[in-house]
Amino acid sequence: MLTGKDLIDAKAQPGPWFAKALDQANAAIADGMDPAAALNLALTFAPPPALQLRGAGDIAFFENIEANTEFERDNVSAVRRTMATLMRTPVIEAGAVMPDACPAGPQGTIPVGGVVASKAIHPGMHSADICCSMALTNYGRVDPAKLMQAVAAITHFGPGERDTALAMPHDLQADIEDQALLKPHAPVAAKHFGTQGDGNHFAYVGTLASSGDTVLVTHHGSRGLGARLYKTGMALAEKHRKAVSPETLKANAWIDPNTAEGEAYWRALQTVRAWTKANHFVLHDCVREQLGAQIEDRFWNEHNFVFQKSDGLFYHAKGATPAFDGWADDATDLTLIPLNMREPILITRGLNANHGLGFSPHGAGRNMSRTAHKKLLGDVPAEIVFARETEGLDARFFCGRIDVSELPSAYKNAATVRAQIDQFGLAEVVDEVIPHGSIMAGDWEFDAPWRKKRRAQANASTTDEPSA
Repeated sequence: MLTGKDLIDAKAQPGPWFAKALDQANAAIADGMDPAAALNLALTFAPPPALQLRGAGDIAFFENIEANTEFERDNVSAVRRTMATLMRTPVIEAGAVMPDACPAGPQGTIPVGGVVASKAIHPGMHSADICCSMALTNYGRVDPAKLMQAVAAITHFGPGERDTALAMPHDLQADIEDQALLKPHAPVAAKHFGTQGDGNHFAYVGTLASSGDTVLVTHHGSRGLGARLYKTGMALAEKHRKAVSPETLKANAWIDPNTAEGEAYWRALQTVRAWTKANHFVLHDCVREQLGAQIEDRFWNEHNFVFQKSDGLFYHAKGATPAFDGWADDATDLTLIPLNMREPILITRGLNANHGLGFSPHGAGRNMSRTAHKKLLGDVPAEIVFARETEGLDARFFCGRIDVSELPSAYKNAATVRAQIDQFGLAEVVDEVIPHGSIMAGDWEFDAPWRKKRRAQANASTTDEPSA
């Protein structure tokens, strides 16, 4: 009879697999198998050896970015460091960074403006805001001011749900409830339908440079539904990482697409994508109904997602716009690249550049964090910064409080990003949306309980200080 000691003497690494291996081997011995042959049978149950990190620099990545200022040089250096670490992940085959690239977490985490091609699915590389995307609807010669008022009355930014719910399509609800990974989150999918969230998400009203037609462009992701699927995906990936590649960073853990878990996660991603698209256009349709307008044209594209190409690899775009043909069944040949609320939104046609892995930028990106930008502004009141940077625009914050970290100065120089799109041949600009105004969430956290508590503690500390 074989024991665990026999497996250890055979240089096997102890683990949960021992139990099944010994059961099978000893059953074979009972049926007359030679003990030596039974030992070999038991060893076949051993998991494969752990995948080691690739050597530093073994796989290079494409840089579609240049630095012209001190802030830009610091940013590019940080992007290079994090990409160099990330590229050591065993299943990654290629990588690229866009002109809008900036770090988005600890070193080794995919940066915003990063693209990674892998044999597997990495939830950390599409992040919690799965399918963050852009959508445009052309309403013809509608008055931009009237469109702006209609959007303001219909949309919802910030946490939670709408005051008046919008019905989610029945087929979409049924698809969510049919999947084990999504069914627990069906209630939040319904509650968040018709909402836009916070951060850099927006509703932007403008006119086409080519025709003068008035359009609405929205920017947001999958809200609570996507965030919860991401959490599930990270747990699945972490379990797999511990088993097959403990050296890999948690942020870069992956799900094997050839497993039941991988197939289920891939299906769930497509459903979240469908939810997000519907979430854009339900708002656009409500606007149309309120104005009694006609829809002349509409299209959309995601820039925070995972795409599988014909080469079998999974292309993770963390803030990068697809620029290759047929990136989705509902893809048009046009995509949207916003820059900031004061600049035109670019309507582009992708050029499928090899050095971009078939992607283009998703926007202007940042050279510094939100906190760093606020410190750079110093003591200048938010109202003065807002008035200076939005002059001539109908710019609004949904919660009523200005978020200076979303004003134009918080982002990279738009002209530089646009020039580098052309310089690196990433996309062709075919039209522009000239800004009339935009709505964003604003600093809704100002009145959050933890912020109030922090301010109260700071005030109490100041009051308690002894006078000189």
